[in-house]
Amino acid sequence: MANTAVANLHPRLTPAELAQQHGLKVANDRPPLREYTRQVWAYRHFITAYSRAKVTSSLSNTRLGQLWQVLTPITNAAVYYLIFGVILSQDRDIDNFIAYLCTGVFVFMFTQTAVANGTSAINANLGLIRALHFPRAVLPITVTLVQLQQLLMSMVVLAAIVLFTGEPITLRWLLLAPILFLQTIFNIGLTMVMARFGSKVADLKQIMPFVLRTWLYASGVLYPVSLLRDHLPGWAATLLEANPALIYIELARYALLESNRENLVATPMQLWGTAIAWTLVVGIGGFVYFWRGEKEYGRG
Repeated sequence: MANTAVANLHPRLTPAELAQQHGLKVANDRPPLREYTRQVWAYRHFITAYSRAKVTSSLSNTRLGQLWQVLTPITNAAVYYLIFGVILSQDRDIDNFIAYLCTGVFVFMFTQTAVANGTSAINANLGLIRALHFPRAVLPITVTLVQLQQLLMSMVVLAAIVLFTGEPITLRWLLLAPILFLQTIFNIGLTMVMARFGSKVADLKQIMPFVLRTWLYASGVLYPVSLLRDHLPGWAATLLEANPALIYIELARYALLESNRENLVATPMQLWGTAIAWTLVVGIGGFVYFWRGEKEYGRG
């Protein structure tokens, strides 16, 4: 009826033409990529405040509170050390295995937890999405920044472990800042990919623990990838050594561990080049992929 009345007032114009004439747009329409990027940047203060609030609220009901940000990676490292360092004796060919293991665990957990939580970034916030208008990329970015804040707490503990196990402080420690920056951008892109997948496939959250556990074992977290290389064909070994999680872990070990310089899977320059390539491809590609699905989020 409303369309008929409008058509009677303007018999020569279609409803779409009338909407265009009066500056009306489709609700929840996807803006151009450049405009979308500008909108996300405009929400940077909200993203920062929201991620801090999420960190505080996630641990507010526990007795130890934010201390769990430190205890969780330490406990994981202790369990892995018991299994791989004591029971399986994988530390016999690695100098300072404790620092080697802790660096791998702490860095990998940053990506692992961001990706795992990213799968539900949309579905867990449907009420917020349907109530407010904002660029949905805010949600997976917030997920990653929550994990970054927890990682920074863990890095303080990791530095203490590295020093306690006999490693010296060197200027290479300063490389941790650009390493973590590259990994953060990579994580944001990958989390955006998983957020869009997760919004379509509800069962993805149930599958991810198995995928992430396999990724952990293939990332040189617990032992050198050379142990796997000897049992793989050449192409598979090359693919394994290009694993982005392994690249960021190896760079972190290069920065922190003087004793591990000879165990790297590639030269530092090759590691940096691969890390930058992964960051650009996944960071930018993930953002574009998530933007293309902007109209889908919150429907159904």
